Amino acid sequence: MDKVLIYQVFTRLYGNRNETRKVGGTIADNGCGKMQDFTPQVLKQLSAMGISHVWYTGIIRHATQTDYTTFGIPRQHPAVVKGRAGSPYAITDYYDVDPDLAVDVPHRMQEFEQLVERTHAAGLKVIIDFVPNHVARQYQSVCKPKKVKDLGETDDTMMGFDPQNNFYYCPGQRFAPYFDLYHGETEPYLEEPAKATGNDHFDNAPGQNDWYETVKLNYGVDYYAGGIGFFDPMPDTWKKMTDILLFWAKKGIDGFRCDMAEMVPAEFWAYATQVVKKKFKDIVFIGEVYNPSEYRHYLASGFDWLYDKVGMYDTMRAVICHHTSTSAISNAWQATDDIKDHMLYFLENHDEQRIASDFFAADAKKGVPALIASVLMQQNPFMLYAGQEYGERGMDHEGFSGNDGRTTIFDYWSLDTLCRAAQKKLTAEENALFDLHQRVFQIARKERAVTDGVFFDLMYVNRHLDRQYAFLRYAEGELLLAAVNFEDLDVVVDIRIPAHAFDFLGIAEKKVIATDLLSKERLAMSLRRDGSVRMEIAAQSGRVWKMKLTQNVM
Repeated sequence: MDKVLIYQVFTRLYGNRNETRKVGGTIADNGCGKMQDFTPQVLKQLSAMGISHVWYTGIIRHATQTDYTTFGIPRQHPAVVKGRAGSPYAITDYYDVDPDLAVDVPHRMQEFEQLVERTHAAGLKVIIDFVPNHVARQYQSVCKPKKVKDLGETDDTMMGFDPQNNFYYCPGQRFAPYFDLYHGETEPYLEEPAKATGNDHFDNAPGQNDWYETVKLNYGVDYYAGGIGFFDPMPDTWKKMTDILLFWAKKGIDGFRCDMAEMVPAEFWAYATQVVKKKFKDIVFIGEVYNPSEYRHYLASGFDWLYDKVGMYDTMRAVICHHTSTSAISNAWQATDDIKDHMLYFLENHDEQRIASDFFAADAKKGVPALIASVLMQQNPFMLYAGQEYGERGMDHEGFSGNDGRTTIFDYWSLDTLCRAAQKKLTAEENALFDLHQRVFQIARKERAVTDGVFFDLMYVNRHLDRQYAFLRYAEGELLLAAVNFEDLDVVVDIRIPAHAFDFLGIAEKKVIATDLLSKERLAMSLRRDGSVRMEIAAQSGRVWKMKLTQNVM
């Protein structure tokens, strides 16, 4: 089967070549990337890199401080918008496209449809966000189909909870957060009765660290009564949100990345994914689920892939930062071994700090061993965040986001590495990092031992390895011996291959000439039961030795 390699792009930032980078700047100051920046040439380059899916983050229209009222788009009060550009997870119209991303605003939906066509023409698949748990405080759809009733339109606002309401309310109470409701405007933001806030804050006074710019959607769960579900008759929100999924599926997209999926009851997902997949059988659902005890519940409810954040991501980060030994990697994959094909590995995304940031490893190269292992050790998908392949540092103070080691999702900005990559002005080190990513991805997409092969972890017989990690992949007479080095120094290591590996994989002992798929170096090896293979591994690097073997007929 094909290895899924997802490239997450923050659409607003990716193609922006304006290098003004004024802190807190407007769209006029700092510019904005467009959907049309994803030209056939750009998409062809992503495909050549080995990418299979592009996740266009921030497509659906969300709250912003930029005024588009001349195009019939309601203006948002700045008191309930985070940053000049606004959060892409504060949706204002589920049936619309973010006007920031369009060259011709009135034809923004056509521009999105053309983006889907171009992406498919390049041999890539399209993933977009679906934000099911919350919407912007001033949600109002102006693009919904004629017969669709808007969210909250028929709500009984005198009820804190009603299974058929779309929102939760604080009857008799005005929205009164712990911050200025004017935000430079002559009139304050007014909301009465107050709606519950998106991060399950069920009173009228969210704080600065709450998701105060959003309101929680009601899927029939009474949180005021301890989380009791009322799912029969079907809650109105279920029908409305499933219709939204179908609307975008009809645009020809290939998958949804579902934001904070675990904050929405699994019963809804079981219903919605079944309805959507009945009409679009190849569409995939990616769930942002952080509670391992819920993984299997959400997979059973129709999700294809789940974030492996608290397992593999947190482990790889701890290993990179010298907080734990490489044996922890074995523990991480073993915890989800029964669902391993459904776990999405990553080292960066829009929520996490950049590897090269001062808050993480301060050097992109330190993430290389984790990259090699994460991509090659299993058949499951891997996700790369745009700029990671060049070592983007995420150390800008963009405005609302602040200098936190993350690339902003709230501000108009451009990324230094992406700008210089487009101008062919990358440093030698950055080019080398990109080449390494491309080689690893090509191995993942083309080598049968990765796409279809068996995985065998070697760490249980190599307990002397504290900063290295080693494993085998095997398919149809082709064996890969992968070993990565998280140490900051070059090492020479002896890696033992147990007799059980020969039995498990069904291979025979043999003297071979192995080729490192990363460096093209060749090495004579003697593969013996319970024998060892000696190799040099450079600091913060790895080896992927390929060798041809005959199967053991005994």
